[in-house]
This record gives sequence, C-alpha cells and structure tokens, in this order.
Amino acid sequence: MRWPQIFILLVSLNLGTVMAADIAIVVHGGAGTINREALTPELEAEYRSKLEASVSAGYSILKAGGASIDAVTAAITVLEDSPLFNAGVGSVLNNDGRVEMDASIMEGKSLNAGAVAGLQHVRNPILLAQAVLDKSPHVMLMGEGAEAFAREQGFDMVGNHEFRTKRRQEQLRRAQAAADSVSLSEEGADTFRGADASGADHEKSPLGTVGAVAIDASGTIVAGTSTGGMTNKRFGRIGDSPIIGAGTYAKNGVCGISATGHGEFFIRAAVAHDICARVSYQDTSLDAAADEVVNKVLREMGADGGVIGIDADANVVMQFNSSGMYRAAVDRHGKLSTAIFAD
Repeated sequence: MRWPQIFILLVSLNLGTVMAADIAIVVHGGAGTINREALTPELEAEYRSKLEASVSAGYSILKAGGASIDAVTAAITVLEDSPLFNAGVGSVLNNDGRVEMDASIMEGKSLNAGAVAGLQHVRNPILLAQAVLDKSPHVMLMGEGAEAFAREQGFDMVGNHEFRTKRRQEQLRRAQAAADSVSLSEEGADTFRGADASGADHEKSPLGTVGAVAIDASGTIVAGTSTGGMTNKRFGRIGDSPIIGAGTYAKNGVCGISATGHGEFFIRAAVAHDICARVSYQDTSLDAAADEVVNKVLREMGADGGVIGIDADANVVMQFNSSGMYRAAVDRHGKLSTAIFAD
C-alpha cells in the first residue's frame, strides 16, 4: 500500500472516530411522594441496586456498539421484572384487583413508534411495544387485540396472578377504603406472586412508571416507558405512558423523553413532545426546557411527577417536582450515578 493511500485510510478512520456520537443512558423507576423516614437503608439499597443493574444492562449494549433501542428495552425489562417498581411484576392493581399494563417506545431517527395498553398477560410490555414498532403497521394496540398480536408474534402469555404482589394488594385496600370503593374480587384477593418488597408505606403517593432514554454511537435517540398505571383505576383507564408525545417521545438531533407522574395532566400538556419542541423551536437547552415544563407548566396545573431525557449531545437530564424520583444514569463520560431524592 502506498503512503498516500495509508494516509487517506488513517484520516478516514480518525474521522469515523470523531464523527461517532457520545453514548449515554438514563433510567427512572417512577416519581412521587416518597417517605424518606419509611425508606429503610436496606430497602433504599435494593432500589439503588436494581436501578444500577438496569442502567448497566443498557449501557453495556451501547458500549459494545449496540443500538439504542436494544439498550432501552434491556434496561426497562430489568425494572419490569422487579417487584419494586410499578411495571410488569409488581404493577399496581385496578379496581377489580387485576393488573393492566401499558408501554411505549419511540425511535428518533425514523420517528417510528410502538405502544400497547391494557395488557393483562404479557410478561414484558416494553418488548411487545417494540414488536408493534417493528412488525405492525399501527402505532398503538390495546387490550385483547394487543394480546392477540402478542400471541401471533410468539410471546408467552402468563396468568394475571404472576404480576400481583401483597404490597400492591395493601395499597389497593387503602385506596378503596379512602374512596369508599368496592372491595376486591375474590380472585384478585387470593392470588399473589412470590416474594415482594417491604410492605412499609414508603410511597405515600406513588406515581409509578419505569422508563429509559438512550443515545447510541450513531446518534440515534430512543425513549421507552412502561407502567402498571394508577392504583384502583376503573373503566379501562389509560394514562400517558403509552401515548406518544405525552409519556414518551424521541427525535434525533433534538432529544428523547420518558415521563412519570399524574398521567391525566401529562396527556393534557403533551409533556414529552412539548419539552422536545421547546429544544427544537426555541433553541434552548434540554435542561432549561425540562425545568420549564416540569416546574412551571405542570406545577401550575397541580401535577406532580418528572422526566428523564437525553439531547443530541448526549447530555442527561433528570427533572422532577415531587419529593423523589428513582433514577440512574451513565453519562457521556461513562460516569454511573443513582439517586432517589432531590439531594
């Protein structure tokens, strides 16, 4: 090989390195009024350990050159499989004592998205949302139709009792007593899934959702969100988590957002899209846009909650207006952090 050819090759390799985007990932496990006094050191350690496992699962994929969509689903499935969080196993119970789960995912390069709602038998809703993105001409599927699609795609279906825990049972009983609501059905009251987190009331106002946002070396941003919804919900209630633009949004060159909070307000304010729109149209930073929406727009509406996000330069944002938000990140410098409260 001649020297000019070697020089050109070296320059090309160097440019490829320079042009590669920084990688980063951030996850959340829900926001709300988390009682610091009732959160024992042992239970806090459990939360931090699971958050670290989640963000590390996603980051290992990014570090190996993998796609952000795979990083997001890997991170979220870790949280869905833990009874600590309101998604998948450990989801809250509806008025009938059953679990109904929602999830969505959006890919920022093509603006393609997939969402599912009202699932009762799919172990990892975020994986079904990804299947909708990849293999369905539709964006959102719900209820029996979503589960028919899941069976068609080869997903294993499990009994609803696989998702129920004693902790969520107690939360439902308290909620129904406070609302003078109907009691649990016999089926919902008798069957639970194995081990659970502490029954201590460390979440007096849980706004449970899990989510992740990642940017890979190609600059592709992906956001995903998964939830069991609201305790004691009725009439097929669906919150913001599966709604593109409300609970989840991603656009390359701008940002990706996953939200957690009072879903009805997040839907009305189109929170995830609004934050990214402010970044795009107002030429403002992601941090400033998220702060404005979370701490002004939502506060004025009387809504609690928060968001996580990543911008085109792999800057990580975690904003919330409640007492705490379970969260973790590996930033553009490879630094891993976990946190629960504002400090």
